[in-house]
Amino acid sequence: MADYLVKSVAGNEMFRAYAVNATDTVAEAQRRHDTWSAASAALGRSLVGTLLLATSVLKGDERLTVKINGDGPVGGIVVDGNAKGTVKGYLQQPHVHLPLNDKHKIDVKAAVGSNGFLAVTKDQGVGNPFTGQVPLVSGELGEDFTYYLAQSEQIPSAVGLSVFVNEDNTIGVAGGFLVQVLPNATDDAISSLEGKLKELPLVSKLLRDGKTPEDILTLLFDGDVKILDKMPVKFECDCSKERFAESLMALPKHEVQAMIDEDQGAEAVCHFCGNKYQFSVAELQAVLSRSHGDA
Repeated sequence: MADYLVKSVAGNEMFRAYAVNATDTVAEAQRRHDTWSAASAALGRSLVGTLLLATSVLKGDERLTVKINGDGPVGGIVVDGNAKGTVKGYLQQPHVHLPLNDKHKIDVKAAVGSNGFLAVTKDQGVGNPFTGQVPLVSGELGEDFTYYLAQSEQIPSAVGLSVFVNEDNTIGVAGGFLVQVLPNATDDAISSLEGKLKELPLVSKLLRDGKTPEDILTLLFDGDVKILDKMPVKFECDCSKERFAESLMALPKHEVQAMIDEDQGAEAVCHFCGNKYQFSVAELQAVLSRSHGDA
């Protein structure tokens, strides 16, 4: 089944709840970046978290960028997402494999690190983009997205992110949920939800058992779920040779000339998806003739 995300109101309409199966989305990122187990889990959780965040706080053509910068071996993580359910992302060090943690799970906290920050930049298409930043509180990432929502968006929330990585580093399943507390939520309802969250198995286990995003929300809210929307999600990059040509035009002219004289061409590689674009001498000369960079 293709990846999809569901939006709902739940618990007597006292909560807004989202759940997503993003297995193919994360698998595509793993394939493109050749990530190893710990890096796969860290990037996968970041992609799922960004999908949930973007589809819950954005609308229309708005976009956001999540940057996670911890002191772990995977280095910085960057993910772009939008309200339409597409994401793209990368991390600095894809080849990270670590011993399992004390729960015999992939040690995402050690991979990401617990000292650093999570920053979200929202581009609403008008005015300057706005960035909200919070310190990492866990490095497991679900708790870190939860903390961001509480601090920067002022939305009490719970975020669950889960990725199961096969022994050959490919992705078995990936998904997550996001629950937001609405203003009319009672203390009893919140306490009941907290208890359900503690009892809920890992999303990866539920997905491996064949559960759907709708099933996950049903478990959390004892069936009291009203589905509002169901939307496809996917890994998609909007890079192009034309965009890279624009970037080359912004470079100082002597740098482009050096590519012509010394390298007899150039290769541009997209960080987000790994696509490569070749520029011949003739194409670089055309760039140079239209360049608006300094000499």
